[in-house]
Amino acid sequence: MRLQTVCLYVCALLFLVSCGDTQTAQAPAPPPPDVSVVETKAQNVPIYLEFVGQTHGLKDIAIRARVEGFLEGIHFQEGSEVKKGDLLYTLESQPFEEKVAARMSAVAEAETMLAKAKGDLARIRPLAKINAVSQSDLDEAVAAYEAGKSSVEAAKATLRAAKIELGYTKIYSPIDGIIGKTKAKVGDFVGRDPNPVILNTVSQVDTILVTFFITESQYLEVARHLAGSAQKDEQNQKSPVELKLILIDGSVYPHPGKIDFVNREVDTTTGAMLVQASFPNPDKLLRPGQFARVRIKGREIEGGILIPQRCVMELQGLYNVYVVDADNTVQTREITVGPKVGSEWLVTEGLEPGEKVIYEGLQKVRDGAAVNPTVVDVGSTDQGKK
Repeated sequence: MRLQTVCLYVCALLFLVSCGDTQTAQAPAPPPPDVSVVETKAQNVPIYLEFVGQTHGLKDIAIRARVEGFLEGIHFQEGSEVKKGDLLYTLESQPFEEKVAARMSAVAEAETMLAKAKGDLARIRPLAKINAVSQSDLDEAVAAYEAGKSSVEAAKATLRAAKIELGYTKIYSPIDGIIGKTKAKVGDFVGRDPNPVILNTVSQVDTILVTFFITESQYLEVARHLAGSAQKDEQNQKSPVELKLILIDGSVYPHPGKIDFVNREVDTTTGAMLVQASFPNPDKLLRPGQFARVRIKGREIEGGILIPQRCVMELQGLYNVYVVDADNTVQTREITVGPKVGSEWLVTEGLEPGEKVIYEGLQKVRDGAAVNPTVVDVGSTDQGKK
């Protein structure tokens, strides 16, 4: 009886297993996953170099007091535009006026002595001709007259210097530009050497200068590009390279710039070279002291292939993508990448034009799996249009 019961249990178990296998075999296979793909195409890809730079005025003139004294007046509004010759500061002038008066008195005294010497010479010269006076008396009169003339000239020179110092008590704007915040207040003692107070700075901002540093390799890349296009651009009478300025908010400054100079040497401590560029600033949008990115076009890759960066899988320095073939089967493809261009990556090896690379749905697929691809247009991220 016990043996029959065991046999019944075994038969029931075998029946259930066989039924489960039948149901599994009859279950439909899941459909291929939907993925988005981008179709590769060959195009000319310009390679841009970007550098962080700082802006300066075309002229940034520090305003200093050239004589010592107490500041008496400030005659401008901070942060406003000033014209060349506008009065900015006045210093106390009384000590210098007194010095001018003393120098004028010295000039008058010297002129009086000169007049006396001239009169003495006029009397002695006729007497010397008839030997009524000795030759030595004549020589003394001539020497006194010449000394009197020199004294007058020296006194006048001293007077001019005193008047110049008096003029320095009024400080005028040396250029048209924008003036900043004053660093001295009325009543401050300014102009003391050796570190006289910088009262203010006036900046000419109708043109803005941008300074930045480039590495030696970047310099060679740009220099070769310029050398290759110099003759063509010279025939067109235009600058061989135009710069774009990317402001701190990511916007592109509308006016292109040009390189003014590249420093004569590479800094041996940093391996970088100083470059200065200039940008027109008709709207006074740019101000000195801003940070911005300078974009320079380097070489141009002919027949380059760009794919979105999100298509690329990186593992231990190797780069791979999923490629969908004509049978909608996924293949893993190793690629070689070049520089990044915007949000895309330049592929130098591993892909051909017209191939389909998975853009979305990477987590759904594996090598050899079937998929249902949909071609999408992710748009161009050409840096030059940003």
